[in-house]
Amino acid sequence: MTAYLFRRILYVIPILLGVNLITFALFFFVNSPDDMARLALGGKRVTEESIERWKRDKGYDKPHFYNDAAAGTDRFTDTIFFTRSASMFALDFGVADDGRDIAQEIRTRMWPSLAIAVPTFVVGLAFYITFALILAFFRATYVDVSGVIVCVAAMSISSLFYIIGGQYLISKLWHLAPISGFGEGVSALKFLALPVAIGIVSSAGANARWYRTIFIEEINKDYVRTARAKGLSELRVLFRHVLHNAMIPILTGVVVIIPSLFLGSLIMESFFSIPGLGSYTIEAINNQDYGIVRAMVFLGSILYIVGLILTDVAYTLVDPRVRLD
Repeated sequence: MTAYLFRRILYVIPILLGVNLITFALFFFVNSPDDMARLALGGKRVTEESIERWKRDKGYDKPHFYNDAAAGTDRFTDTIFFTRSASMFALDFGVADDGRDIAQEIRTRMWPSLAIAVPTFVVGLAFYITFALILAFFRATYVDVSGVIVCVAAMSISSLFYIIGGQYLISKLWHLAPISGFGEGVSALKFLALPVAIGIVSSAGANARWYRTIFIEEINKDYVRTARAKGLSELRVLFRHVLHNAMIPILTGVVVIIPSLFLGSLIMESFFSIPGLGSYTIEAINNQDYGIVRAMVFLGSILYIVGLILTDVAYTLVDPRVRLD
């Protein structure tokens, strides 16, 4: 186990370096610093002097990877890539184009994102699994068929429909929750209720149908028939045996959600005006703020890798046959 974890941690360095290189190329080759300067300065009708001044102030006037004008190690360190990317391995994300510290903004905005993502994840997961187990229990009956039809219909509808429809119905017509905004402390609960409910409902169809498929596959295996032959009730077979043995594919799917718990939902936070990391990322993309986007991509990569490692460790807990060497 220790050797496995050490190897996985070593893999993190080249992966994050590759992520940095791809992000850097997208911003500085596909979209040049001159384009960033024109956007920041207000369009195409700007002078070359103002563009050069903006690039110099931001440090974008240096070479990308190799500085011929410098000497010694400065040929590699006095470059845009090194000054903008190397510090991220120490979680120093620098400042945004508006001068605000990116790390401080992340620490501040992560809490609204977590306030939405954690309840949506925990309550949603319990609801999806329970609903899928009910469908599996009544498999091949009208309950199962009706549930699958509802799941397919729900997953065929765009998430924007749930957001806009929920805001119109719950907030505008019924006045049960604020249509947008955010508060501090206990007052934030009234702003979070609708986004959390919409997040659970909008993902219910795809997740419940996927979990149902997993449970149906497990139900047809030999160990389930053996458990039934011993006289165990169907509920005990489902919740003690089927659910336990289905945890590995469930954990595999859960790891994909882990980064979103911290990085927030881009669309949800934008529509509900929640000052989380999702809306922060959208604003940075619209403003072509390389520093913020680079930091969010880097942070998302770290969280995804950590999630993969935790998932592998969790495999050994739910299935003793799995060994990490």
